[in-house]
Amino acid sequence: MFLVGPNGAGKSNFLDALRFVSDALNTSLDHALRQRNGIKEVRRRSGGHPTHFSIRLDFKLRSGQSGHYSFRVGARPQGGYEVQSEECLIHSSEVFEQPAYYRVDHGQVRSSEPAAPATISDRLYLVSASGLPPFRPVYDALSRMAFYNLNPERIRDLQQPDAGERLTRDGDNIASVVAAIAVHAPEVKARIQEYLGVVVPGVSGVDTRIVGPKETLEFRQEVAGSEFPWRFMASSMSDGTLRALGVLVALFQTGNGAYPGVPLIGIEEPEVALHPAAFGALIDGLMEASEQKQILVTSHSPDLLDNDHIRAEDLIAVVAAKGVSQVGPIDAADVTALRDHLYTAGSLLRMNQLAPDQRAIRESTNGQMKFFELEEG
Repeated sequence: MFLVGPNGAGKSNFLDALRFVSDALNTSLDHALRQRNGIKEVRRRSGGHPTHFSIRLDFKLRSGQSGHYSFRVGARPQGGYEVQSEECLIHSSEVFEQPAYYRVDHGQVRSSEPAAPATISDRLYLVSASGLPPFRPVYDALSRMAFYNLNPERIRDLQQPDAGERLTRDGDNIASVVAAIAVHAPEVKARIQEYLGVVVPGVSGVDTRIVGPKETLEFRQEVAGSEFPWRFMASSMSDGTLRALGVLVALFQTGNGAYPGVPLIGIEEPEVALHPAAFGALIDGLMEASEQKQILVTSHSPDLLDNDHIRAEDLIAVVAAKGVSQVGPIDAADVTALRDHLYTAGSLLRMNQLAPDQRAIRESTNGQMKFFELEEG
């Protein structure tokens, strides 16, 4: 899915809300808030002067189960914060099976599971509930979401080796991830190299190279007049080449064999530093990766979106209206223009015509989003 819209519309904030959930589950709620300069800064992004913020995610798991996960975090008068409410509701894929659920209100928990663990006011309860079989798939899916704003300088630097389980946000462990892919999924590494050779003509391969206690990437590149490819360290490669590899590794990463894969990937402006001629290969890579996992990409590049393979259902429009971000499927006129091949998505973006369907937004929120469905205990 492509999150499209002008600068300042809220595309990055939309991804960051998802990343906040992943960060809070992977590390702690405190860490996730401190990364964003504390709860005051997070609350400031809402209209008015709220004392709390809420997030709700509706999901469908690979198992066929569906449901939602939501929480509200509020500031305490004396300072600090607490999880005021939290709930998770999972509908079974079996018609007659009862849903699994829990609801937490100010430290009091109700659950469909008899052995529900105790709550901690400054922690998301899903972390504790992940020890219960019904809630573990939800925890795994949300905690393993991955989001990227790749930094060529961090990719270029010598890197500390790690398990190569998952690419970090800025790409500073890419050498370990490439090594893990080479061991556990060599066919995926070959595919990454194939795409990279199209995006950056002349590059025929990339490998991990040990340099003392550190590691880096070594690229193979065809050079006129040479029988064999020349080898270049990452420190000698352009920003565009390093970002292109980072995007491809993020899309096709497979883990190190010990952990589940990444179910959802968000990438900020993957087209940055790439030549427009490479955009077709980038779109192909995004489309191929989306067959195995959910992909969310922010972009305000008409050149990237000038591709006939991008469908109306692949686009999510983001606009800012009086300081409030509106996010939704594109409106009916845009759908018709794309379906009838009157315009590309890039052409509509150039004309500032990509806008969310206001009727869909009204129907989904009904004036105010309903964050919780279970009755408060």
